[in-house]
Amino acid sequence: MNGTSFQSDIRYWLRQGNTVNHLLFWNIAIFVVLGILRLIAYFGGTSGVLGFILDQVVLHSSPAVFITKPWGLFTYMFAHLNIFHIFFNMLNLYWFGNLFRSFLGNKRVLPLYLLGGITGGLLYILTFNLLYPSVLDTTMLGASASVMCLLLACATLMPNYEIGLLLLGSVKLKWLALAIIILDLISIPSGNLGGIIAHLGGAALGFVYIKILQNGTDLCQPLIWLFGSLSGAAASKPKPKRAFKPKKSPLKVVKKQPEENKQLKLDQLLDKINEKGLGSLSPEEKAWLDKHSQD
Repeated sequence: MNGTSFQSDIRYWLRQGNTVNHLLFWNIAIFVVLGILRLIAYFGGTSGVLGFILDQVVLHSSPAVFITKPWGLFTYMFAHLNIFHIFFNMLNLYWFGNLFRSFLGNKRVLPLYLLGGITGGLLYILTFNLLYPSVLDTTMLGASASVMCLLLACATLMPNYEIGLLLLGSVKLKWLALAIIILDLISIPSGNLGGIIAHLGGAALGFVYIKILQNGTDLCQPLIWLFGSLSGAAASKPKPKRAFKPKKSPLKVVKKQPEENKQLKLDQLLDKINEKGLGSLSPEEKAWLDKHSQD
């Protein structure tokens, strides 16, 4: 493997026009960066930088803190710390994101991913402030709400679509979605209430989105229009023109000289000698005659 093959593969993967690939890339890239910072903090004995960055990317439940870091409502859905958390989220994103894309198009993937994450995040903030008003602040991160939104959208759009699962065989999407929701609900007493609430919020939006879409209204349309305008503006930005300068060829062109008609010249020289004698030849003619008479 040469030194640039990995980079070339990544570029090719991202240039395929598949939004799911871009979402996978950014989730994994951010996970790697956070993992490196955790490793540095572990061996360095200080977590100041890691703590600061995490505080910026997570979603805060306290309204007072959230107002100062509102971007957390977007960044939290791209950040993971646990290897199993990101593994299962990215696996489901790959499966159901591409399934959603194949039926409803690439342009709806990112808008619905964002809307699912935003809905789950807002429901998380609302729930904690209603159920635990005395708690100062809690945080959440992960793409689970966004992935659940895509999963439920697929299950609502094509409930009888079958997928193959290891050890279980073919399972219809509607039963898979129902099983995941039930597992979330019965897991509430075990903790991670915020994450479960976000899952259910994303799932609810995925279901509602498809039902409204089937009635003729696309909730993703404003974001589709926005992203289309931004990409169109970027594509139409004039690029500076570069003057064309033809490169000089390193090869020297050698013009082929026409071959001399040796026999004709030889005849002319012999005729000259016959008429005027050998002394009438010039030194160049004598040299030429001596050279070619030996051939």
